[in-house]
Amino acid sequence: MSRQKIEEAFNRFAKATPDPRGELQYKSPYTLLVAVVLSAQATDTSVNKATPALFAAADTPAKMVALGEERVRQYVKTIGLFNSKAKNIIRLSGILLAEHGGQVPNDQAALERLPGVGRKTANVVRNIAYGEPTIAVDTHVFRVGNRTGFARGNTPLAVEQKLLKAVPERFKLHAHHWLILHGRYSCKARNPECPRCLIADLCGFKGKTTAGKLD
Repeated sequence: MSRQKIEEAFNRFAKATPDPRGELQYKSPYTLLVAVVLSAQATDTSVNKATPALFAAADTPAKMVALGEERVRQYVKTIGLFNSKAKNIIRLSGILLAEHGGQVPNDQAALERLPGVGRKTANVVRNIAYGEPTIAVDTHVFRVGNRTGFARGNTPLAVEQKLLKAVPERFKLHAHHWLILHGRYSCKARNPECPRCLIADLCGFKGKTTAGKLD
């Protein structure tokens, strides 16, 4: 997709949703980090059902460590992979206390060294908690990047790197939110809703169900 089309696409996203937000519930960089770790291979809805009670009991690394792995497991047992996630939450909380004064660092490498935290999770935390213009590539962003022609690549990292080059600077802060929302509610994996798509006339997807937007 040409730079001109990409700029127009993000102009439309920005006009439609000027202030996009992630759907995970949190109240601090730490609770955001925990929520994103819990969301791996799970829905935001399932995480949001579990975290209010968890965060009422423990909303800092020190409180989480004091709570202990078994009790954390009970709070998050409705979420997929809850055993390993509970273990990782306790471990990363201990590392935050030991190495970062109990604070979540705004540092990609430091975040990726935490148990259960990969590149995508670190990018989400830095973007939402610290306002960094990172682009987190989840399954939705990967699909939309490839399908539309914004950024085609065989791996999430390749798509991320291409998006960082392709997305105009003024749109980078919210870019991954717009792409996630577009993938979640319009450009779905199955039966994409092309007739209602904001950017159908710009998109390079050969399997479109319409040549352009509906009036």
